[in-house]
Amino acid sequence: MILKDLAADLGVEYWGDGDCEITTVATLKNAGVGSISFLANPKYKNQLEECKASVVIIHLDLFEEIKKDNQCNYLLSTNPYLAYARVSQLLYSNKNSIENISSKAFIDSGVKLGNDCLVAAGAVIDKSCIIGDGVSIGSGSVIGEGVVIGSRSRIAANVTIYKECEVGEDCIIHSGAVIGADGFGFANDCQRGGGEWVKIEQVGRVVIGDNVEIGANTTIDRGAIEDTVIGNGVKLDNQIQVAHNVRIGQNTAIAGCTAIAGSSIIGANCTIAGMVGITGHLNICDNVHITSKSLITKSIDKPGAYSSSFAADRDKSWKKKIARINMLESLFKRVKELENKI
Repeated sequence: MILKDLAADLGVEYWGDGDCEITTVATLKNAGVGSISFLANPKYKNQLEECKASVVIIHLDLFEEIKKDNQCNYLLSTNPYLAYARVSQLLYSNKNSIENISSKAFIDSGVKLGNDCLVAAGAVIDKSCIIGDGVSIGSGSVIGEGVVIGSRSRIAANVTIYKECEVGEDCIIHSGAVIGADGFGFANDCQRGGGEWVKIEQVGRVVIGDNVEIGANTTIDRGAIEDTVIGNGVKLDNQIQVAHNVRIGQNTAIAGCTAIAGSSIIGANCTIAGMVGITGHLNICDNVHITSKSLITKSIDKPGAYSSSFAADRDKSWKKKIARINMLESLFKRVKELENKI
C-alpha cells in the first residue's frame, strides 16, 4: 500500500511522502525500507535515531518534537498501537480471493455453502449446515450437523464444531479448538454402594457472536439446557476452558490457561489474565480486571482490578511468609484473649 491511501483507510493524517510504498510491518529496531513501525511508548523514542522504517506511526503529541530530528514519513494517531493493529489487518488480509473447494473435502449435499468459500482437503461439513460467504475451513476440521457459520469467518485446521452450534461473522477459530463438546454434567447415584455417576445429557448449544477470536486448543462446552454464549468481540487465548452455560460479555479478553466453571456470567469489557480460576455460578460485572493466577470464588459486583495470587519471591523468604500465614489463626485467638482481658 502507499502512505496516503493507508492514511485515508485509517482516517488519520500523514506527514511526508504520500506515495511512499509500504509492504510489511516491523519493530523500530529491525525495520527496513518498505516497513511501517510504530512508537507507542515515549521511552523508546531514542530508537528513532537509527530507525530505517519507511513510515512510523506516532502519537500526535510527540510529532512536533520528533519531526525536527528525524527524516521519516509519519502516520499521526492518538492511539499508535491501535493504528498499528489496523495497519497489520490491511497489509495481511486473509480474505479469500477465489472460491476453492477441495475435491478431498466431504460436504453433505444438504449444506448451504456461500460464495467465495475455501474448504481444504480433509474437511468435513455435515448435513444441514449453513456456511456464509467468504468462509474458510481448514484441513481436517469437522463441522457438525446443523452448524451455522457467519460470513468471512476463518476456521483453521483440525477444529471441531459440534452439532447445532453457531459462529458469527468475522470470527477466527484456531487449530485444535473444540466448540460444543458435552459439559461436565453428572448426577451421583449415592443410593448405590459405588456411588455411580449418571450422565446428564447436554442439550444446549454454543452460540458465538461476531468478531470473536478463539485460540488454539481452547474448549467451549455446550450448555446443559440453555446455551453457552460468547458475546461479540470476545478474544480468547490458547488453552482456555469455558464450561457449560457460561456467558461472556462483549469485548472481554481472556488470556491462556484460564478455566471458567459452569454457569458463571462474565460481563462486558473485562480483562482476565492467564491461569485464572473462576468457580461456578458466579456473576462478574462489567469492566473488571483480574490479574494472573487469581482464584475467584465469589461474585464481583464492582468494576476494578482484583488479585489473589502471591508474587514470586526467594524460596527462603516465601517459606517464611507462608509460615506466618499459617500462624494467623493462633495469633487471632491470642489477640481476642488480650482484648477480653483489657
